[in-house]
Amino acid sequence: MTAAYLHIPFCDHICFYCDFNKVFLEGQPVEEYIDAVITEMAIMKERHPQEKLETFYIGGGTPTTLTAPQLDRLLSGIQTHFPMDKGAEFTVEANPESASFEKFAVLKEHGVNRISMGVQSFDNAILKRIGRIHTSDQVYRCVDDARRAGFENISIDLIFRLPTQTIESFQETLTKALELDLPHYSIYSLILENKTIFYNLMRQGKLPLPSEDDEADMFELAMETMEAAGRYQYEISNYAKPGFQSQHNLAYWKNDHYFGFGAGAHGYLGDTRYNNHGPIQHYLEPLRAKQSPIIYQQSLTQKNKMEEEFMLGLRTMKGVDRSLFECKFDQTTESVYQEELDMLLDRQLIKLEDNHIRLTKKGVFLGNEVFRSFLKDT
Repeated sequence: MTAAYLHIPFCDHICFYCDFNKVFLEGQPVEEYIDAVITEMAIMKERHPQEKLETFYIGGGTPTTLTAPQLDRLLSGIQTHFPMDKGAEFTVEANPESASFEKFAVLKEHGVNRISMGVQSFDNAILKRIGRIHTSDQVYRCVDDARRAGFENISIDLIFRLPTQTIESFQETLTKALELDLPHYSIYSLILENKTIFYNLMRQGKLPLPSEDDEADMFELAMETMEAAGRYQYEISNYAKPGFQSQHNLAYWKNDHYFGFGAGAHGYLGDTRYNNHGPIQHYLEPLRAKQSPIIYQQSLTQKNKMEEEFMLGLRTMKGVDRSLFECKFDQTTESVYQEELDMLLDRQLIKLEDNHIRLTKKGVFLGNEVFRSFLKDT
């Protein structure tokens, strides 16, 4: 399958933990950016006329900082160059403070059928502490607006290991999240990314984070609470009712191909991974001349692809399909990774089931350690 990701880099504010490609909305050339993204899609469609999209995902930044007319124009451009079959998963990210019933209605009219909402916590004090500008009341309004517009497939993001967060506070957030009775939840541990406000505070010893033990307890609490509520873990950070797994994200974890549109977006087509210019003006400049904004391309070797097959596939509870691996690479998993597999089996971090290689519960907690095992020296 082939997927597409489209990046909207504009934000009304900058969260203290975020390292995504983003800029403050005020004073930005938003109208020209929309034109440029549509031009980029036209260029890529001409280069890859046979590619048919199975999923489309608009992320950011904050896509809902766009006005309803701007969203209408962007989505019309998508429909022109990459029309999808009815029922294909089409997701747009939304933030509670900038989404509205009017915007959701525009999305619905253009075939969007899934909303991914950035919530992070239901504790208003913590939301303020991490740089979010919405409140828990706005989350409820936002979910209600999306449902009134006709959306059923709604997901929310939550984060644990936040500054001053306690296990009790996180439990309350999980309880309130599940009271919304949504089909999908993404729950991540805070990562301190370089060049973020939180990273700088951490370097100065001014970031009061939960302990590693509390972080592990929060992760376990999330897994147990979600499963008890019928939202099953299908990837390390994602939980869903049966039939509501994110098909777009599964495309990444299956190592499928995808387009990347917009400033700083990454794509993977054929044997090539690529990324676009990140700064807005650098992205716009080639598109003004109807040229591609791609700044970097890397042709993947067989070794690269096999490493990615393991590192991405093991993130899912389904794991790495040994038969599919052999079909793709004309080599068995054992012939390539016998030493690594033996070591991980011995440490009880992976297991072999139904001709798949999967993480054990212990392996889920030590996932990054497992993934690094498959990065062989050149």
